[in-house]
This record gives sequence, structure tokens and C-alpha cells, in this order.
Amino acid sequence: MYHLSLQGAATLSDIYIGAGVFEQAAKRVAEKFKPTRIHVVTDSNVAPLYLDRLCAEFSLNITTTVLPAGEQYKTLDTVAGIYADLSAAGLTRSDLVIALGGGVVGDITGFAAATYLRGISLCQIPTTLLAQVDSSVGGKTGVDLPQGKNLVGAFYQPELVLIDTDILSTLPRRIFCDGMAEVIKYGCISNPAILELTAQPDFRGNLEQIVYECVRIKRDVVQQDERDTGLRMILNFGHTIGHAAEKAGHFTELSHGQAVAIGMVQAAKLGAALGEADLSGQIASLCQAHDLPTELPYPAEDIYAALLRDKKRTADAINFILVHPLGKAVIHKIPLEQLHQLLAAQ
Repeated sequence: MYHLSLQGAATLSDIYIGAGVFEQAAKRVAEKFKPTRIHVVTDSNVAPLYLDRLCAEFSLNITTTVLPAGEQYKTLDTVAGIYADLSAAGLTRSDLVIALGGGVVGDITGFAAATYLRGISLCQIPTTLLAQVDSSVGGKTGVDLPQGKNLVGAFYQPELVLIDTDILSTLPRRIFCDGMAEVIKYGCISNPAILELTAQPDFRGNLEQIVYECVRIKRDVVQQDERDTGLRMILNFGHTIGHAAEKAGHFTELSHGQAVAIGMVQAAKLGAALGEADLSGQIASLCQAHDLPTELPYPAEDIYAALLRDKKRTADAINFILVHPLGKAVIHKIPLEQLHQLLAAQ
């Protein structure tokens, strides 16, 4: 088992990674918190598998919210429903909220915890590969608006993250492969050894090491730039066009990992158009090995329109993350007019 600490501006996050960590939930919570009430938020996919198991670990009376599964429910209306459940359960600022699920559950629950009573302690228990290697760590929370992805949110660090790699064995292949997009991202921006590990036929036997290495990279980046004003932007490799593609598909046609895979390849093509070495074929092969798409299924004009509402946009440019060579990410500001032309030419 691995143990990492992430020191945020106001919160120290303890992160445990390994097989069987799920069964330690009550122990780890008792070490970190002294709640009188615990409220668990999960979704309709995860609840039948893990909710009763989690609740059985605690002697406290636990209340729950079970959300419908899917990115299309990552909305302010859903957050309002969580607020109502927290109020009905009588949670106070000395109590604890647990997010049990994938990236959508973690983002929504984190935002609810950050804003209800101006902040309630939060524990993340991610149940997908994508959430384990990325979204459960680092304190980004939020919801989507019709205008774009994650346009409303808060930076709010979980004080405890419990990552059980055994849980990954229950994931359908499609969901597992979705998370591999984020794993590939970390290999591209920081450590190509991750790509070498995942290229092995038996790479699932090294999942604990792979997850740890991704989380370690994110921890190191977030500790230097918690508020996403500089270095942390490199974690957005593939996400700029990826988020635009998710919006173009109304948040139902592409999963997040699929969109990120497409976004990484398209970002590599942009880099080539700007004079860098063309890594798009290499990145596409890495993604295709895990059943991830690599071609944009939407018109360039739809993608450009969505990019205009990206959080990373300034008045007349967008900060894109480019990779050259593999393992080194750079922040490249592309003027909007030039970006429009580059997208149209792809």
C-alpha cells in the first residue's frame, strides 16, 4: 500500500492507494475525522455494488444520496438535491461527506461539500480508474452548464482519499479503458515509463504502481499550483478539445475518457501544425490499444464554438497544452483566429 500527502493552502489530504483499502474506510475515517454523522453520495451504478459494504463498516448512522449515473446529471439541479438531503440528514460543519463513485460523483459531491454550510469535510472513495488516477485528487470540483463543461466549481481539497485498486477488477472493459486515457495523459506530460508499463500484455498486474505514479505526478503538480494558474495547466493535456467534444455531443455521446483521447491526438496535430514534431500517430496508437477513439466526430466549427467558452480562454487566445517530446508538456497560447484556422485545416 502507498500513502501520499498533498499539502494544499488550507487542507492536508491523506491519500491511500492499494489493494483492500476499501475495507479500511472506517479505520482511516476515524484517524482523520470525528463526525457524528456521515452522508454518502453515490450513483445508481455503484450503489448496488459498494454502498451497503461501505455503510456496514461504520457504527454511525449513515445517510445516503443515490444519483442517476451519467455526465448529463452533473448539473446544479443535482447539487440542489444533495443540499436537500444534507439538510434533511442534519449535517453540520463537524460532520463528513463521502463521495463513493467515479469522476462525476466525485466532482458533484466535492462541489456540494465545498459550498454547503460554506464547507463540510470531504472524503473521496473513487471506484473507476479515471477517478482513481485523476479526478479524486487535487481538489477540483464542479458541475456542467449547458454552455460548457465544469464552468461552475470550486477548489476544495478532500481531506482523505481512499483508492482501492481491487475495485478496478469489477469495472466493465469500456469503463476501464475510459480511465486509460488519463493514464496515457500522465505518461505523455511527465513520465513515459507509464506508457511502457501500460504497453505490457500483463500491465493490469502493475495497476497499483501505475495508479500510484499518476497520483504522485498530480500531487507534485498541485502542490506547486493548487489554483491552476500556471504549472497545473499541464494536467489539461487533451482536455481543451476534449471538453469541447463532450459539449458538442451534449455530454451523452462521448465519455470523458473518450473525449480526452481524441483531444490528446488533436492537440498533437496542432503541435505539428505549429512546427513541433508530429506525435499524433504515436499517441493515437497508445489510445487505440485501449479501445479509445482518436478522431473528432464533430465539425470543426462546432468544436471552435465550444472552445470559445473554455475556462482557459483569455480575451483573444486559449492556453493549449502541447507535448514535445513525450514526457514534457508546455503551455502554448494560441490566438483565437489562428486556432480557428488550424482546426479548419485538420
